[in-house]
Amino acid sequence: MTRRFVSAADVARRAGVSRSAVSRAFTPGAQVSEAARKRIQEAAEDLGYRVNRLARTLHQQRSDLVGVVGGNLVNPYISAQLEALSAGLQRRGLQCLLLNSGGGGDLAALLDYRVRSVVLLSGAAPDELVRLCARNGARMVLIGRPAPPEGTSADLILADSAAGGRLAARRLIAAGCRNVAVVQSASRTSAKVDRADAFCTEMQAAGVTFTRWAEGPNSYDTGCSAARVLLAQPGIDGIFGVTDELALGVLNTARSEMGRDVPRSLSVIGFDDAPVSAWASHGLTTIRQSLSQLTEATLDAVERGPSSVPRTVRLPVTLVERCSVSPRGAAAPLRPEAG
Repeated sequence: MTRRFVSAADVARRAGVSRSAVSRAFTPGAQVSEAARKRIQEAAEDLGYRVNRLARTLHQQRSDLVGVVGGNLVNPYISAQLEALSAGLQRRGLQCLLLNSGGGGDLAALLDYRVRSVVLLSGAAPDELVRLCARNGARMVLIGRPAPPEGTSADLILADSAAGGRLAARRLIAAGCRNVAVVQSASRTSAKVDRADAFCTEMQAAGVTFTRWAEGPNSYDTGCSAARVLLAQPGIDGIFGVTDELALGVLNTARSEMGRDVPRSLSVIGFDDAPVSAWASHGLTTIRQSLSQLTEATLDAVERGPSSVPRTVRLPVTLVERCSVSPRGAAAPLRPEAG
């Protein structure tokens, strides 16, 4: 038996109606008699028929497909973000078309499917992809990026990275740390740089010695490598990883390889509040950028009309206390920003 998709023509033959009647039966608001609709639905169920939404897209200005582009999909926070976003799109009657920016393929291929919007999860998305999407009229949603490329427009969704860097610094200061390090990897995305810059500025103002590690990709292994180098130096008593992935690499290497008692002799803090950070085996103190707030802001941007004025949404961050930072003292409140 030849295997193929069941077509609308197959349903029409089974129901004894025209091909156009089948199309109308599955189009909201289209006119078709109740008797014909019932026969069509029964035939479709018997045959296992599904509407060809890609074909339907060819006749519409906006499809129900949303292109989602991201890299480093094994990152605990990005994978949780993708799960929440794809589920949210489905609840709103939209479908997720995922492209891995680290896969080496043609990212522009998502435009072949006439996606209604493109969500870029990574702050390091290629400028040319953004420009190409803009030329094709696809609404853009950039996450973690402070501005779109010149000549384009997009909705921007950002966590308050600088405030998070200050919160991390003040928590380590409150823990009594006097010789600290920040691990940001070699990734120069604006969010990671802002977190590290704000952390270092706060430490400098407090007269705390600090070291800045900026090597390797944003990965758990980079956190491990950083820990091996930094903790081989005398005196390091606090480390801030600008992502939970980096901080968890530091935390586990410090405990398992370097013999450090966390948090008695070393305090470690991360940024994101990925679900894995709350595991009892980790207990990572971290700066939370709310996954639910990020998801809702992204979905709202996706659903706005193609001619809507782009918006910038800045999400607040909070400190989540667990057991990787010394409990001594408490984090100082943030000072009001100048201006």
